Amino acid sequence: MAKKKGKRKAAPGDVATNRQASFRYHLLEKWECGMQLQGSEVKSLRDGNVQVKDAYAALHDGELWLHNMHIAPYPAASRDNHEPERVRKLLMHRKEIERLIGKTQEKGLTLVPTRVYFAGKSAKVEIALARGKDLHDKRRGIKDRDQRREIERALSESGR
Repeated sequence: MAKKKGKRKAAPGDVATNRQASFRYHLLEKWECGMQLQGSEVKSLRDGNVQVKDAYAALHDGELWLHNMHIAPYPAASRDNHEPERVRKLLMHRKEIERLIGKTQEKGLTLVPTRVYFAGKSAKVEIALARGKDLHDKRRGIKDRDQRREIERALSESGR
């Protein structure tokens, strides 16, 4: 019997995760948002056909919008399909959006989606306030991760 090749997910229930976000950015604060989607987008999301690696959120006219999130077209909705990389509106309370406006005015901060998931029937996206990492921060992270792996390997071999 052939082995099933599935997409790697960080947590059960997640549709997609942005694993690159924690490598590229320091994640400072996280929020949960709803998404305004079309019917074919929801069905495609349930199939897991979404990519959030290069996506970002931006504030325009007091509203929060998600850019560059790719939701693949749903094959069964041939003529009523959606545009894969259209700009999608994120749904948050007004007070939360006002807090975000103040925080994103600071230089070097951006809003990055970290995961997409379903809470009940609603599709949700978790966005994080993030500050970009420098190159030496990324190298330090790789070095620390390699050292942790070597320590775990040595401990497991010594226990045998």
